[in-house]
Amino acid sequence: MKGFSELIVAVFTLAFLPTAQAADSADQKFAKQAAVDNIAEIELAQLAQEKASNDQVRQYAQHLQNDHQQATDKLKSLASQKGVQLPTEADAKHKREKDRLAKMSASDFDKAYIDAMVREHKKDVSAFEKEAKSGKDPEMKSFAAEVAPKLREHLQQAEQLQKSVKAEKKSS
Repeated sequence: MKGFSELIVAVFTLAFLPTAQAADSADQKFAKQAAVDNIAEIELAQLAQEKASNDQVRQYAQHLQNDHQQATDKLKSLASQKGVQLPTEADAKHKREKDRLAKMSASDFDKAYIDAMVREHKKDVSAFEKEAKSGKDPEMKSFAAEVAPKLREHLQQAEQLQKSVKAEKKSS
């Protein structure tokens, strides 16, 4: 009888284990996507520092690179503590975007890069705010809450640059 009761416990444990891990997997999915987005934005910022013709765009890119590197370092440390393996390179979508931008002339690059940063940061702000509000892992929620204001700042700066780059392009 003892073997049977151990089997029942094992079956119930396995039956309910996926439910217990489901919340955790949402936090892991967030961490992995955040890692990919950070990598991509760092790579695009490096490209912008090389290609941009507008000094403000280059300065913005340097600021982004620094902030996203800090966020990446924090995320790597947190993921390591949790045993989560993070991606180490951008995904195919981000690689295509980088290739597209790399082929542009300097004058076209500024606008396209800033447009991409507005799009990316809108998505990032939404993801980080969602994790900060409804994530299950307290440390991951805290990380998201800490980084979200920086991402909102990046978005606001990108939107301001978007207006000035668009005006600059019209006047030339």
